[in-house]
Amino acid sequence: MHAHPRRRPALSFVVISVALDLLAFGIIIPVLPRLVQELLGGETISAAQVYGLFGLTWAVTQFFGAPVLGALSDAYGRRPVILLSNLALGLDYLFMAIAPGVGWLLVGRAVGGLASSSFTTAFAYVADVTDADRRAAGFGVIGAAFAFGFIAGPALGGVLGAFDLRLPFWIAAGLCLANALYGVFVLPESLPRDKRASFVWRKANPLAALRLIRVHPEVFRVSAVLFFSNLAHEVFPAVFVLYAGHRYGWDQITIGLALAAVGIASAAVQGGLVRRVVPRMGERSTMIAGLAFGCLGTLLFGLAPSGAWIWLAIPVAALWGLFGPAAQSLMTQRIAASEQGRLQGALNSLRGVSGLIGPILFTASFAAGVSQPGPSIAWGMPFFVAAVLLLMALVPVARIVNAEGSRGRKDAPRRISGLGPRPRLAQNRA
Repeated sequence: MHAHPRRRPALSFVVISVALDLLAFGIIIPVLPRLVQELLGGETISAAQVYGLFGLTWAVTQFFGAPVLGALSDAYGRRPVILLSNLALGLDYLFMAIAPGVGWLLVGRAVGGLASSSFTTAFAYVADVTDADRRAAGFGVIGAAFAFGFIAGPALGGVLGAFDLRLPFWIAAGLCLANALYGVFVLPESLPRDKRASFVWRKANPLAALRLIRVHPEVFRVSAVLFFSNLAHEVFPAVFVLYAGHRYGWDQITIGLALAAVGIASAAVQGGLVRRVVPRMGERSTMIAGLAFGCLGTLLFGLAPSGAWIWLAIPVAALWGLFGPAAQSLMTQRIAASEQGRLQGALNSLRGVSGLIGPILFTASFAAGVSQPGPSIAWGMPFFVAAVLLLMALVPVARIVNAEGSRGRKDAPRRISGLGPRPRLAQNRA
């Protein structure tokens, strides 16, 4: 990607920041349910019910918090939002490390959900500091950072939790606080003052953020496709562990290795393949290819007659990762610089909605499938539902035009009135 020389260290920091934040988030995944159970006296049923409330709290705070932080970054710059969010996450993990009861842990989870909404600002930062024709590669690197955090975090958390259930919280706090301190010295602002928007509370809510998407037809179509894609992707965290154990008799080690393989393959696609494919194919064709591979991959997961087929399905499904960076790139080129934070806030709110719907949809379809007597193709029902969602997502893509920033389309006219040609990075210094 053609980031301005002064921007390269900053972009690297944002990528590292996302990776460390996701690493810190992943570290506590294996131990938080066990800590809740311990604080409730070891009672399993109550712990499961209460932990469901933790997930709901996280999703709700993300839904409402993302548009606020996005609007704040449009008004006051990306730098303060990213740094303060890192600081808040570090302090929150310290709070959770010493929390004396479940209620205190729940408060910490709510604060953590709000602070983690700064991921929206990281995407806006990438849009600020990359050229339009290389922006998909930048979003791909951010996607790879996400995958790294989700791969390494739970593995590290499991090891640390074997010594002490609260140790992962201390480590997560240290990572976030160290990252915030480092950012104070190396992270410049990416959004010039003359491109900022005033902060208005009535625009800093999910409905107002979604209205921003609605007024731009192509952005609306892409965001709808992105919603279906995110919803379909919820099949993996929702039922894969149950599905692999029930259908193939896999143990925790095998399931863990498979999930790690999914993460590694996805990181390779988003961190490496995207930057080569998008300049050649354009955003629209890349989106179609990514959705098609995702549809094929989920079908293979659902149809796989043995566990060996799952390993063949993983690299196919990983090519689904072509879709997200291309979609992000196309949308950011349709939105003014002063509204990039609001755009990412709206997208994160949509992601939160898919996170609320997905677990219910896929666990219900899994329960319906396994209720069939004997080994049955119906056991793969959740993955068939995911494939149908991706097939539905292909319909609005047919009406989307390639972003004019793509290589070979640089001279194409802008499609949104009121937005002139995007300034080069040399003119866009903080």
